[in-house]
Amino acid sequence: MIAEGLRQLGLSKASRVLVHASLRSFGRVDGGAEAVCRALVDVCGTVMVSAGAWDLTGLPAPPGLTRPDNACHQAQTWQEFDDALAKATVYSKDLPVDSWLGTIAETMRQNFPHERGDHPLFTYLAVGPDARPLVDAGRLDWPLGPIEELGELGGDVVLLGVGHTSSTAIHLAEQRLGRSRFYRYAKKAPGVWMELPNIPGESHRFGEIEGLLAPVTTEVRIGRCRARRLSVSDVLSTTERLVAADPRALLCEDPECRCGAAYQQRLANLRGGGHGV
Repeated sequence: MIAEGLRQLGLSKASRVLVHASLRSFGRVDGGAEAVCRALVDVCGTVMVSAGAWDLTGLPAPPGLTRPDNACHQAQTWQEFDDALAKATVYSKDLPVDSWLGTIAETMRQNFPHERGDHPLFTYLAVGPDARPLVDAGRLDWPLGPIEELGELGGDVVLLGVGHTSSTAIHLAEQRLGRSRFYRYAKKAPGVWMELPNIPGESHRFGEIEGLLAPVTTEVRIGRCRARRLSVSDVLSTTERLVAADPRALLCEDPECRCGAAYQQRLANLRGGGHGV
């Protein structure tokens, strides 16, 4: 049923997809997450999923190290930072995927031959013939590069039981306009930390783009799962038009949220003081 539903979405061995999925959304699945992964790999040419290990490798910002509009948790003392550094794990490609990214990604890592990127916080995992060039596009200074490469290859975003709040392609569109580019920190080696730029921020208002993307979205039901497919290029172009017209689009106004810092980054970009496309 899952494989047939994916084919009804228009997917085939010619497809290259970035999948965001909720196993629970399907209801009961014989074979569980592995069956969903098998259907994706059998139907599609190349399957990519988010596969970060932030929970194990991430650190607060060191005391005194501040960046404009960075909205980052910061250690108050060097003792606090050193304790966090000692507890953190050095990134390796065999670390488990963060649990908040869902069961599908970790099951793909455990059960399917794959390629995985080198970014210690925000990386991707891919299965299929285009896996290597996709994950290689993710650099330490540009972690969303795999989505950019997927767009160049004519790829799609597939949402299985999740909304646009899970869509990292929207973050790429923001970053092309100088918004939602944060510095974050990770353990590099025992006693050594590193600063990593261009980490995306909040996505809890991304659902507001659904109406604009509806005309370019293909949708079917797979069991209880709402399954959707749309091209990466449509996600990028629609988001870029929206943010270009309104710097605060898809951001909340909570002063405690990173959305405010992302908005200030976009304003700095418009003044010529930030990153451009």
